[in-house]
Amino acid sequence: MHDKELLPHLFRTEYRKIISVLVRHFGFEQFALAEDIASDTFLIAAETWGLKGLPDNPVAWLYTVAKNKARDMIKRNTVFQHKVRVAVINDEKSNPETDIDLSEENIKDSQLQMMFAIADPLLSIESQIALILRILCGFGIEEIADAFLTNKETIHKRLTRAKEKLRAAKTKIALPSPEEINQRVDAVLTSLYLLFNEGYYSSSRDSVLRKDFCLEAMRLTLLLIENENTNKPCVEALFALMCFHASRFEARVDENGEIIRYEEQNVALWNEELILKGHYFLNKSSRGKELSRYHIEAAIGYWHTIKEDNSEKWENILQLYNQLLFIVYSPITALNRTYALSKVKGKPVAIEEAEKLGLTNNHLYHVLLGYLYRGNESKKAIQHLKTALKLAKTERERILIGKDILKCESVRV
Repeated sequence: MHDKELLPHLFRTEYRKIISVLVRHFGFEQFALAEDIASDTFLIAAETWGLKGLPDNPVAWLYTVAKNKARDMIKRNTVFQHKVRVAVINDEKSNPETDIDLSEENIKDSQLQMMFAIADPLLSIESQIALILRILCGFGIEEIADAFLTNKETIHKRLTRAKEKLRAAKTKIALPSPEEINQRVDAVLTSLYLLFNEGYYSSSRDSVLRKDFCLEAMRLTLLLIENENTNKPCVEALFALMCFHASRFEARVDENGEIIRYEEQNVALWNEELILKGHYFLNKSSRGKELSRYHIEAAIGYWHTIKEDNSEKWENILQLYNQLLFIVYSPITALNRTYALSKVKGKPVAIEEAEKLGLTNNHLYHVLLGYLYRGNESKKAIQHLKTALKLAKTERERILIGKDILKCESVRV
């Protein structure tokens, strides 16, 4: 990684860890202060590293500065005089070197506890997910707005109100009871699912794949698996799903970063180790009677790792999509099902089903119809692809759609 890329990368990976530890240490009442400390740490890094070059251990450097900033702010900020100063002084007497513990173990504990503390029924499910995405997953306001199909102003207000409610309630950063964990796990898993999806199919940047988001989602999901109180079949199923998708990372883009569609991927580049890991966790997730959306999506992911393009594969994928839509309906899921339908029953049947969806403002809808019409009705295929070109969000998508248009035009000629 180039020096210029390192600090933005560390901001995405370490900022949220520093925030989690500081909020766990001081409580939600001092959330704004935790954000100030973390932000100042990276501001100092940008200034110092630009002048003096990178330190030997950049992560340790950041943690040291964050701890020093926390100590300094405690000393001079009058808010702490009556709230935490006595506790901090006592802590310093017993363990003066680690009053702000940024060890790997404490970071893991803090993030795990933070996930479930934020998933408090006091907040709406939308606010829970938005706050987890912001604090623990490093999402920007625009990325959260994209995930909720809303605008930045709405998300900003939602986050502000949510933090204020947690502050007013003096929410504790700790794992709740087993019963409460069961009530809160859906919000936590939805957040990690959205984090992985944003990385796997990035809609906010001119990059089709943001591996850092995917890997962070996998790391946080593993935190849940490693804790006996939070390790549940639905968690293992989600991790299996992530493994299956991550196994095709290297085959999804070419050397120029351009998108490679599934049917054109080089299967030799699929990661067998991750596929086997996905098998392992999908099998583990089958214990008990629970069947979540993650179980079904993981099973769909499994069939996508089958290299032979045969009728059995697509028939299984189609039936799984039917089952998934019964559990939780999503227009994008319905769109994906239509592609599987075309592989099983042919393009004319799939076109009829696709047009019923009426997702005219979604570029993927028009890309699919462009594919389905290609070869038989090139004029309609080109019309849909040109509409997709106008609606596409990233330059990478526009390049791929442009290539599809050229293919259709060459066939028509």
